Amino acid sequence: MQETDDKIIVKNPATGSIVGEVVRGRAEDVRDAVDTALLSSDLWAMKKPVERGKILFKSAAAVRARQNDLARLLTSEQGKPLAEAKNEIQGFANILEFYASVSGTISGSSLPKSDYGYAFTKKEPLGVCGAIIPWNMPAIIMGWKVGPALAAGNTLVLKPASSTPLTNMRLAEIMNESGLPEGVLNIVCGSGKEAGAEIVRNKKISAVSFTGSAETGIEVSKLAAGTFKKMTLELGGSDPMVVCSDADIDLAVSGAVSGRFYNCGQTCTAVKRLYVFEDVADEFISKLKEKTEKMTIGDGSAKGTRMGPLHSREGRDGITDVISETVDKGKAEVLTGGYIPTGEDFDAGNFLMPTVLTGVSPDSRVLNEEIFGPVLPVMTVSGMDEAVIEANKTRFGLGASVWTKSIKNASDFAESVDAGIVWVNRHLKVPPEIPFGGEKSSGTGRENGLFALERYMKEKTVIVSP
Repeated sequence: MQETDDKIIVKNPATGSIVGEVVRGRAEDVRDAVDTALLSSDLWAMKKPVERGKILFKSAAAVRARQNDLARLLTSEQGKPLAEAKNEIQGFANILEFYASVSGTISGSSLPKSDYGYAFTKKEPLGVCGAIIPWNMPAIIMGWKVGPALAAGNTLVLKPASSTPLTNMRLAEIMNESGLPEGVLNIVCGSGKEAGAEIVRNKKISAVSFTGSAETGIEVSKLAAGTFKKMTLELGGSDPMVVCSDADIDLAVSGAVSGRFYNCGQTCTAVKRLYVFEDVADEFISKLKEKTEKMTIGDGSAKGTRMGPLHSREGRDGITDVISETVDKGKAEVLTGGYIPTGEDFDAGNFLMPTVLTGVSPDSRVLNEEIFGPVLPVMTVSGMDEAVIEANKTRFGLGASVWTKSIKNASDFAESVDAGIVWVNRHLKVPPEIPFGGEKSSGTGRENGLFALERYMKEKTVIVSP
């Protein structure tokens, strides 16, 4: 991605070639988009919920019909393998369909009659909402914002990441072509410091949903202070994965590889710390090394690629610096990977081999920071008590998983770990029906499910005198 005074140039992370360009939006463009959203707000809110749902259903069908083209566009600007891109486009459609299916269920409640009379509550849209999304999963995370906001009757101003705006803009176009009225969904491309900041501080926007790093989330919270808007913050994570003695080792190894190296490790809920019970550690680590080394690395658009490049050269260089520092200080050993591949197919891109570290020191950066890339530190623990203690040591609390055949192990871990979502014998996947979000520095509020729909509505009480 490259910015000029009036344009954002989007580049392919695998080749460095230019994919496209968009107009660089400023704060005044956000204000114009907000005013446009305000003009459309009442008409959209007055539509029957089931009518809004029909438009979301039609949009989902249109997205599915264009899945292959959208996936190729997503791969070209983000870098992920084509198979992962197709899954993400399907995920966007799944989210729209879920919120379309529940749009007609929005209701309030009746209250017991009293001396004051009859009372009831009703749900109403908030008005104009804002959304700021990152580059790592731009289609899925757009769905998380657009689905509930629009189903609830709000209009939306959305800022994509500057390096991945093309898929988001195309999805918005498809929704408009499918019957979404003009002004309901407004896309403004631009920097976080200018366009993003205006979304957060604009007092005409009633709610903001932000997905990004914990550090940026803090700044977003500060910027929103005094605006009294609702805030949903889905921030970073350092998800632990615990492998118990009774786990299906082959299943757990496959889960670790896919859970860490999916999207080149650039997922907030990726497996970022792996704890294995001592008595199965040797077998597990041996199989993990073998499976990791079989992964095919390359351009995401090439057939058979299992892991594409990191999204940016800056991100890759930061990760290689952490690996070098950790190993040089004797705080870990590289079991496999840890280097930048060379050759004609790799030199222009941001590639890094999938990396597994062992013998990791508790005070190393790979355990205490969120490493947003294909680096998996593996530690051994004596049992569940130690696993839970280690899992809870970081400031993050997004996701966690435990791999076991024991209901007691699963229950003990789920009860004790600090995480917004806990998986048993799987990791990473979150269906649109399931609430998703974190604790501690991983954010506040929830995406997905009926909970997210509630976040995009306000409740009004009506009292009818006898």
